[in-house]
Amino acid sequence: MSFVNPSSASARKPLETLLTGGQDGVLAIITGVEGPSYRPVGATMTILADGTRAGTLSSGCIENDIALHAHEALKTGTTRSIRYGRGSPYIDIQLPCGGGLDILLVPRPEETAMRAVVERQRARMPCTLSINTKTGDAVASDEPIDGADIFAVRFDPQVRFCVFGKGPEASTFAALVQSAGYPNVMLSPDDETLEIAKGSGCAAQHLPKAAFPSDLKVDPWTAIILFFHDHDWEPPILKGAVDTPAFYIGAQGSQRARDARLQEMITLGVPSEQLERLHGPVGLIPSARDAGTLAVSVLAEVLAEAMAKKQ
Repeated sequence: MSFVNPSSASARKPLETLLTGGQDGVLAIITGVEGPSYRPVGATMTILADGTRAGTLSSGCIENDIALHAHEALKTGTTRSIRYGRGSPYIDIQLPCGGGLDILLVPRPEETAMRAVVERQRARMPCTLSINTKTGDAVASDEPIDGADIFAVRFDPQVRFCVFGKGPEASTFAALVQSAGYPNVMLSPDDETLEIAKGSGCAAQHLPKAAFPSDLKVDPWTAIILFFHDHDWEPPILKGAVDTPAFYIGAQGSQRARDARLQEMITLGVPSEQLERLHGPVGLIPSARDAGTLAVSVLAEVLAEAMAKKQ
């Protein structure tokens, strides 16, 4: 079976730890979930020989015990599966959520496969890690490997945000996605907006004119959001945005602003099927009137769209 890991950035850290830790380690993966669970199928965790850990598989209630089993797996060199919660032999360890977790422990996972996944993630390319649950043999490839004992996890690139705009709405949204750990870039004609974004740790790029930058890289895991009060900036930028594979394209503004925007894009020759890709007014909260509420509202909408795309 194959599963999409919903948080590739958090998944990459355990794999990177295996590669850079300078010692033997164990890769722990959730292979099954029964009932509610803190983490999804495909979530990963690394335990190194010296006890160093990266990633989590619960709210903290089983990680210590997983580490004990991991060290035993390192000693024997044997791949093993353990069960926690509902139906587990470890009755003294309870899961607060009341569900059950199946976890695969792979000692000394193959470096070539781990490195391939990490490199593809850095290059924002999807990758599938197929692991034999009996032997621990692992292969990184575009598609899962067939086999009765194969568990496969698909790692998609993390959602990336291209934020266009000027003023507090733009800089607040950029700061929010930055604090949440999402890759992003702030593009603005306004120096103050760019400086605020840089102060939040965001990448920043000057936007000299109302046009979509030809050098801006966009992939199917990219969201493009515009925050302009001067709506004249929007149609030329959106005209270029709809020609990209971005999974989400949206712009701030009222329904009246949206209608005027769409009419201008029709005048620019944008086909109707391309216009259907545009979100607006953006956000899950109608008529959000402060920058913070709008930022949270838009981020929630984009992430909901991303989750729907994976299903």
